[in-house]
Amino acid sequence: MAEATSTETGGSVVRSSAVMAVGTIVSRLTGFGRSAVIAAAIGGAAVGNAYATAQFFPQMIYEFLLGGILTSVLVPLLVRARKEDADRGEAYTQRFVTLIVLLLSAATVLVVACAPLLAKALTKENTGLVTDLSYLMLPMIFFYGVAAVLAAILNTRGHFAAPMWAPILNNLVIIGTGVLFMVMFGAVAIIPENMTAPMILVLGGGTTLGIVVQVLGLLPALRSVGFKMKFRFDFRALHLGHIARLSGWMFCYVAVSQVSVIAVLRILNEVSANDKDAAGPAIYNNAYLLMMMAHGIVAVSIITALMPRMSEAAAEGRKADVAAYLSQGVRLSAVILLPATGGFIVLGTTLAPLLFGWGQFTHDQAVTTGLVTAVAGLSLMPFAISQLQTFAFYAMPDTKTPALLNIPSVAMRVGVYLLTFALLPATMVAQGLMVGNGVSYVVAAFLGAVLLRRSLGPLGMGRIFGTLVKLTVAAAAGSVAAWLAMLVLPNDMVSGKVDAVINLIVGGGVLAVVYLVVAVMLKTKEVTDVVGLVKGKLGR
Repeated sequence: MAEATSTETGGSVVRSSAVMAVGTIVSRLTGFGRSAVIAAAIGGAAVGNAYATAQFFPQMIYEFLLGGILTSVLVPLLVRARKEDADRGEAYTQRFVTLIVLLLSAATVLVVACAPLLAKALTKENTGLVTDLSYLMLPMIFFYGVAAVLAAILNTRGHFAAPMWAPILNNLVIIGTGVLFMVMFGAVAIIPENMTAPMILVLGGGTTLGIVVQVLGLLPALRSVGFKMKFRFDFRALHLGHIARLSGWMFCYVAVSQVSVIAVLRILNEVSANDKDAAGPAIYNNAYLLMMMAHGIVAVSIITALMPRMSEAAAEGRKADVAAYLSQGVRLSAVILLPATGGFIVLGTTLAPLLFGWGQFTHDQAVTTGLVTAVAGLSLMPFAISQLQTFAFYAMPDTKTPALLNIPSVAMRVGVYLLTFALLPATMVAQGLMVGNGVSYVVAAFLGAVLLRRSLGPLGMGRIFGTLVKLTVAAAAGSVAAWLAMLVLPNDMVSGKVDAVINLIVGGGVLAVVYLVVAVMLKTKEVTDVVGLVKGKLGR
């Protein structure tokens, strides 16, 4: 097999990824709106940091308890049940959903009770506000889990659209929350001591309402694919021992990863408490969201399209096909992520003020967000490669190897974090943390390639490397051209947003055109495939 079973299959992956990417683009754009509105409502200082910290808690704990397990274990098991069971995996899926609902319910109640302990462990000041917000936002743990299970069920039944579009509902609710907050309480500077109970209720309750609406938005799609929920408590049929063995290593993986999340929160809260000009969790989170926008639009769409295919190939013992899918995923991701990296570096300090420089989020805070974003962009491609490799292991299914690989990766990450905290001035700590992320992803990608080569055989590294070199050259050429173009453009963002828009349109346009021209001149097949797909769609 030369290319993921066939040219037709390869095209199918491109088409599936493109369909999901459209939904993800809209989702990420509304996500920008969500972040910008919340930033305008509460700013990027003490209240914004408290909100960002409280928002991290349910995500962090959900991932620790079940997030990675659902992603890595559930999809391959549902694919196998759908192939092997007489009822196409219907009863198996119902048992799994029942078990997850029970586990999430118990875990959510316990964690909510521990909200004060979480706030004290990870914050130096404003622990009371973080605690109050956490009481309202920690129930999101339950709904995160339910949303992940429903999305997995839909994906294994070939329905990718709803899971990509449902988060838009979440974003719209939170945008409404931010607008309601400003309408009710005014667009005036607030400090933690002035946050009243109604303010906290609107902010925390509205955020949780968003994920509830997201779950409700998935239910019509479940009916359309013919899945009917029925609670089944005969869990022995799930072969829990096998699931536990797979999940045990995944739990190790996630637990190790959360060490770095805890370190980030603790360091950011420490430096922002000691130096008001230093970036705290709010600014770091906004920069991270910008980076993950590109990753979500591209790599997540490709991973979601490839995961069922890789799982099926692994179940049938077609290791060469798994390797080919992995190679294809890396190369397709690079088509967008490498120029996106250049865009973040060149345009980051223009993009962030345009998105976040409103209301209580000051211009200086927005510029700092852009500087952190520029550094974060360097992590895009190594992060995508390491994620694709991880999902290739999961497809086999192998959760042990990623868990063991994660230990040196996170150790490297936390080591750079600590060096950053010890050596850099407070105003540069957030950038240093992003460097730590990038270094750890490079380590993970290198080790993952070595071990996958042993498991799958040749990975097509020559072709991958050749494509990455060509696309890097093209992205660098586009970035330099964009930078030169912006030197002659107006850049007075303090007085208004018009100059920023001009810079983004012209700079981004120059980058894209030069990148595509150079990539085509270098005969980069992946770019010509994507261009051909777009031409076909436009022609149709």
